[in-house]
Amino acid sequence: MERLQKVIARAGIASRRKAEELIKDGKVKVNGKVVTELGVKVSGSDRVEVNEIPLEKEVPVYFLLYKPRGVITSVSDEKGRKVVTDFFSEIKERIYPIGRLDYDTSGLILLTNDGDFAHLLMHPSHEIEKVYVAKVKGVPLKESLRKLEKGIQLEDGKTAPARVKMLSFDKKKQTAIVEISIHEGRNRQVRRMFEAIGHEVIKLKRERYGFLTLSGLKPGEARELTPHEVKQLRTLALDTSGKKS
Repeated sequence: MERLQKVIARAGIASRRKAEELIKDGKVKVNGKVVTELGVKVSGSDRVEVNEIPLEKEVPVYFLLYKPRGVITSVSDEKGRKVVTDFFSEIKERIYPIGRLDYDTSGLILLTNDGDFAHLLMHPSHEIEKVYVAKVKGVPLKESLRKLEKGIQLEDGKTAPARVKMLSFDKKKQTAIVEISIHEGRNRQVRRMFEAIGHEVIKLKRERYGFLTLSGLKPGEARELTPHEVKQLRTLALDTSGKKS
């Protein structure tokens, strides 16, 4: 017997948090009866419906995508722009992105139909290190980069300490390439951090997520994660949580 929201999340319908909202809103039925209690447990023989649609148990799948610039991190877009799931037209499972990358940001993003896995990686207490390389206007001073390392005040609060490294700079063109490693996942966080020290981001790429890299992939290409990588990510997320508690 497992909690209803966990079963819904595992089926790839939604994250566990969203599944809980669906239950509370009366959108879920178990054996023909509407269920609004979050503590309900179900077995494999129970018939579960979400929005009148019977739950089909999908085999969990996990993918790593090299997202190009100019692509929306979503499963659909009302303006008809390209979305990350467009790169998986041959995949029958209903996959969705874990977290997000901005429209103008390229790099590594994970997709899955495993709601529990997505919830684990996205939960604030389980934040995994993400490494970005940013091309910025101007050449940041060491003192400015130290502010990012210590945490800098943004409109939605102070950021956690970051690891920052100047990779190169061009005094003539007045640009610099900076690597920054963060654990948080706020909206447009890296861009806002650099703006806070007076350096606009021209180009941004996520090069690493935990131990995963873009090795062997070109923009728009994807690969399936190995079972060992999935297990490692679960362990990494839980270890990160333990260190914070």
